[in-house]
Amino acid sequence: MNTAQPQLTLYGAQASGSIAVEAALTLLGIPYALVKGATWAEEAARDRVAPVNPMRQIPTLVLPDGEVMTESAAILIYLADLHPEARLAPAPGDARRTQFLRWMVYVSSAIYSLHWIKPDVQRIGAPPGARESVVNAVHDRIAFCWANMDKQVAPGRYLLGDELTVLDLYVTVVSRFGPWRERFYQAAPRMTPVVQRVDAEPQLQAFWPERFPPD
Repeated sequence: MNTAQPQLTLYGAQASGSIAVEAALTLLGIPYALVKGATWAEEAARDRVAPVNPMRQIPTLVLPDGEVMTESAAILIYLADLHPEARLAPAPGDARRTQFLRWMVYVSSAIYSLHWIKPDVQRIGAPPGARESVVNAVHDRIAFCWANMDKQVAPGRYLLGDELTVLDLYVTVVSRFGPWRERFYQAAPRMTPVVQRVDAEPQLQAFWPERFPPD
């Protein structure tokens, strides 16, 4: 067990995008201080993260020297590259690296980013009364994007072959957001066994129920 004092501070919340980062830190055995708070729902949580991230969003990671990282995909790539011995990302020069970067950014930009709309549809100019129809349209778009990715990947045990990477962690977490796993399974049958395998990852069996409880 790693008993070192945390040198990283992560702002995050249960069942949020920070969970993929927390899962990576867990697999890496890196201690971290967690500042909890659902920024999409709690003004106090937004105020806590504001001094280090003016966007007042999570995940936000503060490095030992005080440098701040935001954007879940960037944090995951950074952590994996910082610890190549863990093999949580293809190394530069690895034939899988191109698709790894492609799909990490795709999940972030084409899927995860859409969830920003749902708490307040006025962010895209829609009236509050249109929230249900807007959210339904967002969920349809997310399902389409999962299906598009599913058609273009050729998983082994994991998305890039036989080794678990932070891409698998990212997809496993984001696929549990709305429109939720049942629809993900319908849209992405080739990726379904992968996320189920990550759900069952022995090193994360204590982590998942605490930080992202099953529906």
